[in-house]
Amino acid sequence: MMKLIVSTLGAAFCLTLHAEVAATNAPAPKDELPAIPDGLHKAVLTTNAVTIAGQRVNYIAETGMLPILKADGTSRASIFYVAYTRTGVTNTADPARPLTFCFNGGPGSSSVWLHLGALGPRRVRLNPDGSLPKPPFGLVDNEYSILNSSDLVFIDPVATGFSRVTKDEKNEAFFGDDNDLAAVGEFIRLWTTRHERWLSPKYLCGESYGVYRSAGLAEHLNSASGMYLNGLILVSGVLDFGTIWPQTGNDLPYALILPAYTASAEFHHKLPPDLQSDLPKALAESRAFATGDYLSALAKGRSLPAADRQKIVAELARLTGLKPQVIDENNLRIDESLFRKQLLHDEGVILGVYDTRLTGRDGDPSSPNPDFDPSSAATRGPFAAAINSYVRSELKFANDLPYELLASVQPWNYNIHNNYANASEKLAMAMNQNPWLRVLVLGGKRDLVCPIDTMHHALDHMTLEPSYRTNITYAEYEAGHMMYINQPDLKKMQADLEVFLQP
Repeated sequence: MMKLIVSTLGAAFCLTLHAEVAATNAPAPKDELPAIPDGLHKAVLTTNAVTIAGQRVNYIAETGMLPILKADGTSRASIFYVAYTRTGVTNTADPARPLTFCFNGGPGSSSVWLHLGALGPRRVRLNPDGSLPKPPFGLVDNEYSILNSSDLVFIDPVATGFSRVTKDEKNEAFFGDDNDLAAVGEFIRLWTTRHERWLSPKYLCGESYGVYRSAGLAEHLNSASGMYLNGLILVSGVLDFGTIWPQTGNDLPYALILPAYTASAEFHHKLPPDLQSDLPKALAESRAFATGDYLSALAKGRSLPAADRQKIVAELARLTGLKPQVIDENNLRIDESLFRKQLLHDEGVILGVYDTRLTGRDGDPSSPNPDFDPSSAATRGPFAAAINSYVRSELKFANDLPYELLASVQPWNYNIHNNYANASEKLAMAMNQNPWLRVLVLGGKRDLVCPIDTMHHALDHMTLEPSYRTNITYAEYEAGHMMYINQPDLKKMQADLEVFLQP
């Protein structure tokens, strides 16, 4: 197909050649990503089409770097983005169409996973169940994209993708909750302004830490810019880190992850017959036990009577497929590493942490922990190959910098003291101030990183006006953290989002 390649500065299209991002002559400091030079970067536009739900969707893809400016107008950093705008006969954008800003999490992750895994017009070619295909890898048209329902902007926060600080800035200045919200919020404000989309219905779609970011942005955009959002799409995420980080004195995560263990054991046929044949029953029983007898037993600590302890061990074995001895030896507390190592230990197999459906051979059976994550191994290579090829060959964005799928952004400043990071109240404030803000929570049943029950707990405990709770809806999927790598889940996800994005 013939493609038009033009450039843009701001909202107006102009027929000039695009400028390549120049490399700085100064050597990068040790352990620092190469900095980009100061100045504006013109975006590259290409035209293309994709068929979604049997309908041809024409679009313009805009690929570029947007500056984050200082008060004096000079650039602090340039944020890499890819935006897709559906076009009609006139080849111009419709300001009344929904607009969704998308990003992944980490912190330190680029947006490649949502971009080329779920939402964009092209996606990584994987096996239908999301397992690793034989290299070399490839891309296919994404018939499950949501571009038919919303224009899309994929954002790579500083240090991820091609996003870099300018030569006089440090990456660390962006590595923290407040600074991240300020930078990503400024990108959204500036992109919206330059493209004249302030009157468009606006949504955020964040995955993993991107859910935490989305909650903060909903409040930040409101207070800093007066930008009210129509909806948040929260994919496999966390709002309250106290629900996923267990430690002495905090046993809650052990209870909230239990249903994910039950679903994982069911997938691998390790539940007793009455539960194995009925997953909804198994999950209901697991959830009732998790927040009832199990959490109560954990709260008693060493004062739990021996007879009661054995009852808890037996029920945990029933709901997880693990051997009672393993549970007893670990003091009733099953962390994800233990579960991944032990469920199929007799078969010499370990489970993925992001998706327990995906497995790998156990290289060291004597080790107490898995030595790698099979679910990460199944996705990183295909996604890395896809984005590096796609950006340069199809989107025509010339850049010699490495595309950072996952960047090191530690230490990350959560701006808290003697507490867990928690964005629930920011989300509650945004929803209380904007009663039209709707929230769709998506989660995979077999995700051990951000189990969906942790989101239920956080949302159930935030101080929200009761009548606004009807603005929150949930959707569960069969796979794990990146449920969209499982093709049946991707199809369901597209249908769920299409409904959510309707006025």
